[in-house]
Amino acid sequence: MPYGVTRTTLRDMTHVPPPAEELRILDAELWQLDARRAQLLARRAWLLTALQPPRQQPVQPVAPPRPEATAPRVQNVLLLLGGVLLTLAAMVFTLVSWGQLGIAGRSLVLGAVTLTVLAAPVPLLRRGLRSTAESVVGLGLALTVLDAYALYEVGFAGSDGTVYAAVASAVLAGLWTAYGLGLDRLRLPLPAALRLPLPAALTAAQLPLPLAAIAADALPYGVTAALLVTAGWDTVVALRATARAVRYVAAVGAYGLGAWGVSAAGLLSWTATGPSAAARAAALLTLAAGIALGAAWRARQPLVAAVTAPAGGLLLVAAAGGPLRAALPGGWTVPAYLVCGVALLAALRGPLPEPVRRGLVRASGVVQLAALTATLPLVAATLLGPVGRVGRPWSGGPADARAAVAADVPWPAHAAQPLIAPLVVAAVLVLLVRAEVWRQRALSGALVLVWATALALPAVFALPYAAGLWAQGAVTAALLAAAASGRLSPLLRLTATVSALVGSLGLAFLALAAEAATLTVLSALTLLFAAVSWRRETAPVTAATALSYAAALACATGAAAHWRPEHIALLVLVVVVAAALLAPRVADPLTLEVPGAVAALVAIGLAAADLPTLALVLSLCAVIAAGTALRQDRRHVGYAAVVLFVLAAWVRLAAWRIGVPEAYTLPVTVPALLVGALRRRRDPHTSSWTAYGPALATTLLPSLAAAWADVEFTRPALLGAAALVLTLLGARHRLRAPLVLGGSVLVLDTLHELAPYLVEMADLLPRWLPPALAGLLLLALGATYEQRLRDVRKVREVLGKMN
Repeated sequence: MPYGVTRTTLRDMTHVPPPAEELRILDAELWQLDARRAQLLARRAWLLTALQPPRQQPVQPVAPPRPEATAPRVQNVLLLLGGVLLTLAAMVFTLVSWGQLGIAGRSLVLGAVTLTVLAAPVPLLRRGLRSTAESVVGLGLALTVLDAYALYEVGFAGSDGTVYAAVASAVLAGLWTAYGLGLDRLRLPLPAALRLPLPAALTAAQLPLPLAAIAADALPYGVTAALLVTAGWDTVVALRATARAVRYVAAVGAYGLGAWGVSAAGLLSWTATGPSAAARAAALLTLAAGIALGAAWRARQPLVAAVTAPAGGLLLVAAAGGPLRAALPGGWTVPAYLVCGVALLAALRGPLPEPVRRGLVRASGVVQLAALTATLPLVAATLLGPVGRVGRPWSGGPADARAAVAADVPWPAHAAQPLIAPLVVAAVLVLLVRAEVWRQRALSGALVLVWATALALPAVFALPYAAGLWAQGAVTAALLAAAASGRLSPLLRLTATVSALVGSLGLAFLALAAEAATLTVLSALTLLFAAVSWRRETAPVTAATALSYAAALACATGAAAHWRPEHIALLVLVVVVAAALLAPRVADPLTLEVPGAVAALVAIGLAAADLPTLALVLSLCAVIAAGTALRQDRRHVGYAAVVLFVLAAWVRLAAWRIGVPEAYTLPVTVPALLVGALRRRRDPHTSSWTAYGPALATTLLPSLAAAWADVEFTRPALLGAAALVLTLLGARHRLRAPLVLGGSVLVLDTLHELAPYLVEMADLLPRWLPPALAGLLLLALGATYEQRLRDVRKVREVLGKMN
């Protein structure tokens, strides 16, 4: 490479190129030199690595164990323990060693120690020792409490301890507040003030008012008022304080003392026996409501407003309803509180913040729901009371509608007044709920409430029994007419239909008290529900209900005519026939077919006690099912028809006391074989097991079981002959089912017949023959196993040669 450079230089000296061309030539030469240098350096590094001996990997140093606690946590624990120990020592000194000093010594020691401890945080904070200062402050605050106790023992031992505790807690709260604020104004280098003095002062401030009320013997109203006022102060502090610790302490005090005061005020309102006591309790509840609503008004967090605003509304209801409850008779308690709850809805138009307005509306909803809950026993007694008549139908007409429903369930003491609640809530839903999303739901709820009220009115006012039936029937008819009118929305139509159905059930149970009432009501309900079934929207419910009442009417008619149950079953079949005839003419046939099938089961159950009639009923049901199977979309019902025909034949045979199993199985086997033959003719690929297997097994297996239990020769001989014929037919036509079933039955039947001779032959055989036969069997199995192993080895050798 140097030789090249020299040659180039000489050439350049002989023939001098232009400056630009010369610069290009120099750059190219330098780039070649750099590339060659890099190549040589890489080769040198590899050679050095190859010549050096292998070095051992350096041992990684073992990491020291991680500390289980951080340094700040250790520091806080030590400071906490030191503060606790010093506080305990101060308590022991004050309580035990106090009497060994005189007045001057006591004052000097306590004053000096307390002032020293309270002044110590200032230099500590200047040096940045915040945690130590916090511990010292805690010790100082504890010493002030001991000072207060010592002062009581020295100068106020004969005074009232409760009064002194109230004054001392107030003074301590003020001193601790001034101390904390004073430390804040020193403008120490730390970015934030100490956290302990102000929360401690707020904690001490919880005691003065309740203790003062107890000392003044102002139980229970004064103590309750003190608790509520203190809770109100805590609420103000929680809303306006900036320090997090102060807010937390204030919130705990507000909720704790507030809950205590509200509980006491509510108990006073509920147990008030006169207007004066109720008014004082109402004033306390109003104070609590004002605190809660004020907190909701000024709260910054939505969660606080969501909790306090409904609570304030409920407290307003309790405050207004207490005096009304005390002034009105006992039965008007629910309406009184309900009116107060509805009055909260005036907040919808008032100049209130949205969280407060929403909370008052929710409180009103809770009151309305509670009022409706109070009416549930009355509605439940009206609906479920007549169900007890099922066990004793036609036991005689009751004296009035109340006696008809209250025979088996307790009747509420005050039944009339709670009925105001559903009507008031229904009016609220209709008049005030205007939002499009909730409008239909509100109207549906109002419809249910009005229906429940109308349902309970005859029993509440003890109307005559017939008048109660007419009233409940009129309500049911009105609901059905409204549902079928086509003017209601889908939700309202569904609500009206379901309410009418439930009301009709209650009416039907109510009518069981008298025979004439039962027949009349069932007839009316059948016609009523059938009349509105022309409406497509209501037909799925009303058509099925009409058919069910028709079946019940048939049973009641037969019972009124003193027919036997099996004869009533024939009358119920008329309803089944009607369902089968009308089903193809409705939009959804299942609405009639399902209750028709249920009615058929009822008829079968009624006829079960008499076998001839049961066979007749099963045959008629089979005919009805076969007629239904003629429809193109109901071909599968044909299977049910076949089953019913078979059951009818079996029941008839049982009624004739025929115990031959072939009489029961052959009527099933012969048609099944014909069906199997037709199927194989249409589809030659159909398996013989599918075409003939079930039919043959239906007769062969029961006959084989009977033959094994039969001591005569006739049945086994006939069964063997039939099995032989089946075996030959199976072999002739190459059908597996007849061949296997016929051959198996033939072998088993033959074994049964030859069993006595086999037993006798076994006695004649020598004892060595069974072991010899077992040995021959084992040898045969061994030879077969060896042959298979040899075949496997040959296959392996062939495969090896191929590879």
